[in-house]
Amino acid sequence: MIKFLTYFSRRNLSRTSICWKKKMPDRPAPIDENEFSEAFLKGSGPGGQKINKTSSAVQLIHKPTGIVVKVQETRSREQNRKLAREKLALRIEKLQKGDDSRLAIVSATKSKRKASAKKKSKRKYRTLEAQKLTEHQETSSEVYKGVGSENQ
Repeated sequence: MIKFLTYFSRRNLSRTSICWKKKMPDRPAPIDENEFSEAFLKGSGPGGQKINKTSSAVQLIHKPTGIVVKVQETRSREQNRKLAREKLALRIEKLQKGDDSRLAIVSATKSKRKASAKKKSKRKYRTLEAQKLTEHQETSSEVYKGVGSENQ
């Protein structure tokens, strides 16, 4: 146990990397209760009989803008209510702020990551194909050399 502790106390930390995260905009403020109407609906889709019998799905309608949000992500009504309110607040913020909203920034970041991963995958696939081609050419030239040496 003593060796274990001394190992970590002497460890060289100069090789550790620091990842700087960009500051995300704050989450939007909660919406006033009088600005939206709330309805509980019966769920549908996968989840079995329980989700089809209970009214756990939540639908919020924002009265000033007419935005409708329906959430049925969990079997709990309270969790769905919380998620629906967050989703509605994000949509209203996107409508008001446009590209500066949290929702727009998060989606742009995700699309950049996805594009980068796709580009990396293509690059890796291209190098693998090139390696296979060179290996094939090397082995085929060795075969031809072997065939010529047998005849002589």
